Amino acid sequence: MKPCNVMLCTLTFTLCDLTVSTVLYTYSCKKASIFEDVMQFNIFHSMLDVWVTTLLRTCVCVGAVIGVSWNRANGPQRLRASIMPMTLLCYLIASYAMIKLLLFSEEEKPIQDAWFWSLLSWTWLSSALTLFAWKQMGDFTSWRQETTMYSGLPDDQEVAQVGTQRQEVESDTSGSTIGRLLSYSKPDSGYLLIAFFFLTLCTIGEIFSPYYTGLVIDGIVVQRSLKQFSSAVVILAVLAVGSSFSAGMRGGLFTFTFARLNIRIRNLLFHSLVSQEIGFFDENHTGDIISRLTSDTTIVSDVISENVNVFLRSVVKSVGVIVFMFSLSWQLSLLTFLGFPIIMLVSRVYGKYYKKLAKEVQTALAKANSTAEETISAIKTVRSFANEETEATVYSDKLHQLYSLYKKEAFAYTYYIWSTGFTELALQISILYYGGHLVISEQMTSGNLISFVIYEFLLGDCMESIGSVYGGLMQGVGAAEKVFEFIDRKPKMVNDGTLAPEHLEGKVEFRNITFSYPTRPRAQVLKNLSFTLYPGKITALVGPSGSGKSSCVNILENFYPVQEGEVLLDGHPITMYDHKYLHAKVSMVSQEPVLFARSIESNISYGLSSVPLEIVIGASKRASAHGFITELQDGYDTETGEKGAQLSGGQKQRVAIARSLIRNPRVLILDEATSALDAESEHAIQQAMNNDLQGRTVLIIAHRLSTVEKAHNIIVLDKGTVVQQGSHKELMEEGGLYSQLVQRQVSGLGSEEKDHMRPTRHQEESTEK
Repeated sequence: MKPCNVMLCTLTFTLCDLTVSTVLYTYSCKKASIFEDVMQFNIFHSMLDVWVTTLLRTCVCVGAVIGVSWNRANGPQRLRASIMPMTLLCYLIASYAMIKLLLFSEEEKPIQDAWFWSLLSWTWLSSALTLFAWKQMGDFTSWRQETTMYSGLPDDQEVAQVGTQRQEVESDTSGSTIGRLLSYSKPDSGYLLIAFFFLTLCTIGEIFSPYYTGLVIDGIVVQRSLKQFSSAVVILAVLAVGSSFSAGMRGGLFTFTFARLNIRIRNLLFHSLVSQEIGFFDENHTGDIISRLTSDTTIVSDVISENVNVFLRSVVKSVGVIVFMFSLSWQLSLLTFLGFPIIMLVSRVYGKYYKKLAKEVQTALAKANSTAEETISAIKTVRSFANEETEATVYSDKLHQLYSLYKKEAFAYTYYIWSTGFTELALQISILYYGGHLVISEQMTSGNLISFVIYEFLLGDCMESIGSVYGGLMQGVGAAEKVFEFIDRKPKMVNDGTLAPEHLEGKVEFRNITFSYPTRPRAQVLKNLSFTLYPGKITALVGPSGSGKSSCVNILENFYPVQEGEVLLDGHPITMYDHKYLHAKVSMVSQEPVLFARSIESNISYGLSSVPLEIVIGASKRASAHGFITELQDGYDTETGEKGAQLSGGQKQRVAIARSLIRNPRVLILDEATSALDAESEHAIQQAMNNDLQGRTVLIIAHRLSTVEKAHNIIVLDKGTVVQQGSHKELMEEGGLYSQLVQRQVSGLGSEEKDHMRPTRHQEESTEK
């Protein structure tokens, strides 16, 4: 709706409110004139004070319209900023009308004046409409957009407006997040129904207990009847036993079902994570990802299970308690409900702030976990540089940031308890005072008053639980949104190829490849690169650090998408091949192989199913690994430890070679595959592999002259382009970069050799990225 129409409707409503309230007050006034009612005002008989609240509403609405009209740019923003005070004002007006009903009930028994009821009803309705009009005038933005268009520049008010809109979207998102979490529990709907059944039984027992407590008091004090007293005590005992049994069943079933929810969400998250492209793991720290998988999923399941349980119990109990409260005394019930909207309002404000803090806490915790994970995983490097104290200081700084957020949470919770506690205390004192008045005036019995007070305590506990549930749910929502962010993330590179021919030659073509890593899209690692790998031939890639050798391997393994060009395998782009088929036919042995914390047999047969031990042993023999494996205490069942920590570097590399050879690949990539071996083992493996590589396409990345000079074709890379290509003899005769690299190695320039010829694979990847 346009701003002019909103303000016109607001002014029309204001005029209507003033007219209707005046008419209703005039007819409800029992004095000869309004002037006489003013002069002889009696709060127990006159509705003049209720009519005065109409003037207050009129002033508020007219002032808002004038303010927005006068300040078209910032007026709506100021209305939005004052929505909480306006809500409190409308609530106080409606509450005063309710108090007026209680005051009239003391003198006018029964209240049969239709004009009185009409004026009260209109006061409640117009208070709600006033708040609605205020929100509508605060929501429109067309004048704001016109002002921005003429000024040409956004200001702080526009930024605040965008922030408000974002908060509204987040509020809607919170509800959908909770709904989505509960939707994951559909497979456990049977368990949840049984749990809800026991929850209902438990709640019924708790609801009836105060009522029979009142009967016990009446039986002792009023009627002095042993029979009524005894029967009420017996019923109370039965209710206590039934409630306790049902509470245990309810809690156990909810805990069980939401433990299943935790496993379900973790499976979904892990499945989504392993489906992401490699660039995703370059952009996100391992510690952050692990924090989502462990800490956040645990928070989601624990917080949601606990709070859903408490929320359902509190809601069901609240409904039953309210019914009993109105049956005992409608006057005390109305007085009770005057204070609960304030508690709900405070809970809402606290919940929003707590949700914001919960997200910040989870982010800070993830950063701290990332720091700890990085340090512990590289503890040997930390120890070798004697940098333990520095790493501990960095981790301590992260924890201090987390600690400051925890302090904010503590202060927010303190203010929340203060505000709700003060409201509840004032409400309880009012109920006791007014309830004593009703007992003295014989409008209710002392037993009913005690029952009502107990019910009021129960209702207060329920409201407090619901308030705390909101804060807890916001904490769970904050963690869930981060989890769902990873679950819903679609990989930027989808392995959806279907090509899987029975026969594969193994010819590889790099055709006009231009490539940049996702983390550094502006830095071109490969520039219009083209070369071919032929079946039955050994091709070596050489070049200084950062020349693009590892990038070629990453592209051939289909780890990253290229910006231009394509990699062809037997004339077809590698993206067309089935994911499992491609990596069965294209296998790699890296300079720093990664083994899993499993047995040696499992590591060799990794990714394959039902591999006989004889085939594993055959691959190990070809990789010259069988000898040292049989010397181990458990042989092929020996656990390798985390990342193969229980094996030496040479042993890990031989296991990795066996893992690659067992697949019988058509394209084999050897990335410094024998760099960690001694000369004798290297010679044995090369002898075995030379016999085993007949008919295969082999790509070698190596810096040892003995490995490179035996290649059929040597491709020299520099700054992402091919600068030389040919056999060892041809390139040495030609001179250039290859000749320089060989001469440096032969002449024994150790430092330059390390700088240019023998970088670790991790260093080279870091340089290229």
